[in-house]
Amino acid sequence: MSRNAKIAVGGVAVGLILFIWLPWWVSLLIVVGVPAAAYLTLDPSQRRRLRRVARKEVGR
Repeated sequence: MSRNAKIAVGGVAVGLILFIWLPWWVSLLIVVGVPAAAYLTLDPSQRRRLRRVARKEVGR
């Protein structure tokens, strides 16, 4: 199993535990808020690069 796959599986496991343990709206806030906060911490050049890569992935 690759490193990224292990991280993804761990993230899903943590998400399920939080979903059971916390109210649904807090879980939703975490699921949406963490990636949004991570995106906002990027430099403008990193954001452009990320958008360019994402567009290439969609165009496959």
